[in-house]
Amino acid sequence: MSNREVVDWDLGTKNLRIEREGPIAWCIIDRPKARNAFTPSMYFGIKQAVRRVNRDKDYRALIITGTGDAFAPGGDLGGRYEEGDRPAPEGLTYETLPFIAIRESVAPVISAVNGICQAGGLLVAMMSDIAVVSEQATFRVPELLRGIVDASYAAMLPAHVGMAQARDLLLSARKIDAAEAHRIGLISRICKHEDLEAEARKAAIEILQTAPECRAHVKRMLNQQYPPIDYETMFVSLMSPNSEAREGMNSFMEKRQPNWIPEGLPG
Repeated sequence: MSNREVVDWDLGTKNLRIEREGPIAWCIIDRPKARNAFTPSMYFGIKQAVRRVNRDKDYRALIITGTGDAFAPGGDLGGRYEEGDRPAPEGLTYETLPFIAIRESVAPVISAVNGICQAGGLLVAMMSDIAVVSEQATFRVPELLRGIVDASYAAMLPAHVGMAQARDLLLSARKIDAAEAHRIGLISRICKHEDLEAEARKAAIEILQTAPECRAHVKRMLNQQYPPIDYETMFVSLMSPNSEAREGMNSFMEKRQPNWIPEGLPG
């Protein structure tokens, strides 16, 4: 176990904390009462952590990990803030969400996926330079179960796993284990649960051996493989008072099936 020191970064939420290990910052997602579900301030706080590592020359890499049995299951469907949270920019766009900031970060970003990894949590892992995953982790793209048009996944998932696998994961919303996620290329490294921290550190150290300016150009060229993201359709869908997203969120909160599931469905 390494010795890391807690540092006082104001990320706008008590549910994220930063620990320092030499030139490496560890961003710990820590909201146990909600299984690390992201509030708006947590999404924005991760983006602020990425920005801080990129501008503070005392740091060279960022490792993001969770606590307990969850990395992150995505956004809190209640969309709530907690006491002490600093409000984030409104809307689910690049201004609030951290995914593009992670993808375009000059400083290496590593995800150490310790457990449940779904929705926005999985996008954090996918957009990281390397996702190191515990063999106990599970993965899911559940947005369509809640009537959410997730434009980020529609644009980015096929680039990672191919069109056939992307269709399967998006349209079925099924859960997969770490072994399958690794096999289809959703994540790049898998390890024993007890080795996760050491393997994530190793990945960061390996990347930091490479020339930073050359690395930034290679990342820019890799990122050109992604198509544009249709945030407008996603935002309109979420904001419409009669949308499937509203029904999906209400049914989740009320612990019932959404009204689009056909009657008499086998099984």
